Amino acid sequence: MRLEEMKNTALFDLDQTIAARLFNMYTYPWEVLSHIGKCITSIGKHLPEEEYAKLGENVWIHKSARMARSVLMTGPAIICAGAEVRHSAFLRGNTIVGEGAVVGNSCELKNVILFNRVQVPHYNYVGDSILGYRAHMGAGAVTSNVKSDKTLVKIHAADGDVETGLKKVGAMLGDGVEVGCGSVLNPGTVIGRSSNIYPLSSVRGCVAPNSIYKKQGEVVEREERE
Repeated sequence: MRLEEMKNTALFDLDQTIAARLFNMYTYPWEVLSHIGKCITSIGKHLPEEEYAKLGENVWIHKSARMARSVLMTGPAIICAGAEVRHSAFLRGNTIVGEGAVVGNSCELKNVILFNRVQVPHYNYVGDSILGYRAHMGAGAVTSNVKSDKTLVKIHAADGDVETGLKKVGAMLGDGVEVGCGSVLNPGTVIGRSSNIYPLSSVRGCVAPNSIYKKQGEVVEREERE
């Protein structure tokens, strides 16, 4: 996957997130990660009071969102219209849950942006990551956001490595990505639009758009369906 295919404009439909302005300020999604919290507080100040309830200093929840009573959440955070956050979900701050998105039972989110209609519905950990429009993570699929040797994360593009300067970088999922159950997305993983990841995969590096990732070294082009 070339660096050109990893640009925000290549991975995402920016009309499908309340944070579009933030993405337009930067070229690549990992550049956004350090600014999510400030983005949330900036957006939150201008959210209409007739639509959003403000909890505490910096949590905004749309009045149409469905929140289980057992949810534990710290700010900054924005939960958009029609989103659903289910039983015992843990939102640890710097979190945007897009319109119609689902955060499921016992999921944990930290420093993330979920575009509209994203689903992380069953036992998922998503940290320091961006999930594009209608991306879906199967049950038990997680992002790993710190390398075992604690060195800074690099993005391994086909045309050269990119230094992020960050210790914590999870996964960047383009629009429509499907991640199979039980998969691990290793630090700095980038998956192009409309790609599928087989269940129980351990994904390192980058996966081109419109691909099917079967295992390391076995990635095929996804056939177009009529």
